[in-house]
Amino acid sequence: MPTRLFHISDVHFGVEDRTALAALADAVALEKPAAVVCTGDLTQRAKHSEYAAARDWFASLGVPVVLEPGNHDMPYYNPWERFTDPFRRYNALRAAVADGFESPDVVLVPLRTTVRAQTRFPWSDGVVKPAALRPAVEAIAALKDAGDPRTIIVLAHHPLLGDEGKGANPTIGGDAAFAQLAAAGADAVISGHVHVPFDQHRTSGGHAMRMIGTGTLSTRLRHDSPACWRVIDCEPGGVIDTHLRLIGVTATPAS
Repeated sequence: MPTRLFHISDVHFGVEDRTALAALADAVALEKPAAVVCTGDLTQRAKHSEYAAARDWFASLGVPVVLEPGNHDMPYYNPWERFTDPFRRYNALRAAVADGFESPDVVLVPLRTTVRAQTRFPWSDGVVKPAALRPAVEAIAALKDAGDPRTIIVLAHHPLLGDEGKGANPTIGGDAAFAQLAAAGADAVISGHVHVPFDQHRTSGGHAMRMIGTGTLSTRLRHDSPACWRVIDCEPGGVIDTHLRLIGVTATPAS
């Protein structure tokens, strides 16, 4: 049997969709996926109360949890903490609920695309810094050098490439990151941020890789895309089968 992951993103505790969260929890209880993987924006404003709600919900799932932070997960109302220790609250959540995940079929490699500040405004879009990219590329290269047959999936909050034919890439450093990860041997990168699901085969720098995104489990819906999560089934050798689980809820679209 392939390893099954439930990929969620942009839960935004504080403006979460309780119906969507309940549907996901029910599916976890019924199907027992190998892990629930959340690619960021766990909270809306990184409040202590929002992180507490996230901690309680993730801890209740009863399966391994894998987390990456998003741009909403750094303090919004505490600039001093944002600049001096931006991931302190996120790291506390991760320490409390993120269990070790191991699979004979797939390896998950994190890539941090969220930074405390940028040279542009707003600061919501992604930035891939060399210090974040280097360990991800080295981890993938080490797996390949060792002859590891498992599928390699990179976890990032922001999509590494923008929409095809729609102007500049909103993720600074994303093109180079995509090319280097693909050249190293990654099979796919999964992400959130845009609140709209997608599954694309893309090319950058002469290298191809699959880009897979899921929607939101919050009330911040966009472009008529309903709340949803993604099921990802993995087997060795880059075999990935995926489909969406859509949730029929009514919510107010984000402005």
